[in-house]
Amino acid sequence: MTRRSMLGLGAAAASGLLLPGCSRGRADEPAPSAAGVFSTGNLNGVYNKFGTALSALVSEVTGMELKPVVSDGSVDNLYKVAGRKADLGFCTSDSALAAYEGTGEFSTGAPLRFTALARVYDNYVHVVVPMASKASKLDDLFPSKDDPNRKMVVGVGPKDSGTEIVANMILNKARADLIQKNPDLDPAKVDVVRKNLTLEQMAAAVQPTGKALKGSLDAFIWSGGVPTDPIAALQKSIGFRLLDISAVAQAIALKEFGGFLVSAIPPSQYGLASSVPTLAVPNLLIAKPNLSDSWAWWTVNTLFRRQNDLIPKHPEAGALDPRSAIATMPVPLHPAAERWYRQNHI
Repeated sequence: MTRRSMLGLGAAAASGLLLPGCSRGRADEPAPSAAGVFSTGNLNGVYNKFGTALSALVSEVTGMELKPVVSDGSVDNLYKVAGRKADLGFCTSDSALAAYEGTGEFSTGAPLRFTALARVYDNYVHVVVPMASKASKLDDLFPSKDDPNRKMVVGVGPKDSGTEIVANMILNKARADLIQKNPDLDPAKVDVVRKNLTLEQMAAAVQPTGKALKGSLDAFIWSGGVPTDPIAALQKSIGFRLLDISAVAQAIALKEFGGFLVSAIPPSQYGLASSVPTLAVPNLLIAKPNLSDSWAWWTVNTLFRRQNDLIPKHPEAGALDPRSAIATMPVPLHPAAERWYRQNHI
């Protein structure tokens, strides 16, 4: 018996131990024959922590390494997966839709091709301001009648990231609404200074250094799971608030139907006084076009059979549900992933 056959039997046995039963407990699926790469996300972000934990479990179950690598997030992952530089990756549904149809940020080239293994959990848009800030709503980040020359500096995530896409949508919509409500304002001056920074750079930049009274950023926008650790850590230093963006969120969700949802961040996630209405973005686990059936099947199998082992690594794993996981259209499910759902009566 070859080593590969032994690994395949070991993986099948692991499945049987996780959830006994005929259709749900055992599998004849062979283990992958080569190592894989999982493009996760920004260091210490939810994509990265979730992807690292899932990679470790898949490697354990299959006996073949699935290596997690840090990336710049959703858009970066789409290019790497579609370009076959990574086997798996996370991305937001709005970015996936644009990439698959060749629109928006992806309109300059041919549509990207990739498949999906699952819809995993939803991102929540965080508009973070330090507790000392006077800003209590989106409009407060822009010039006003009382302060027409105000220029707030707002972090919008890494260049060409999913966060930057949604941050610009929010800021552009808020800017347009403010100009419409205040025709006396000079449209050329109504904006914020947008800075491309990683999550950790943004969390550091809102904090004052030395004798400064405030940081170099007045606010920042982040799209991620909850809680996002670098943001949560701010509550122990300078403290922060999340701005209510319900009006803008509703407008974007209606216009970009299918890619966004109106939701709220629960107060318990960050020690807030109340829930904060915001925009939610579903996340997909995607695969390169020629990903082997073995990698696809065992990744999906591990995602759901080892869910209880993923939850301690990050609470977002608790949102996994195979019934909603198949909602990846228009991105097609990988044939082996589709087979797993069918075998498990989803």
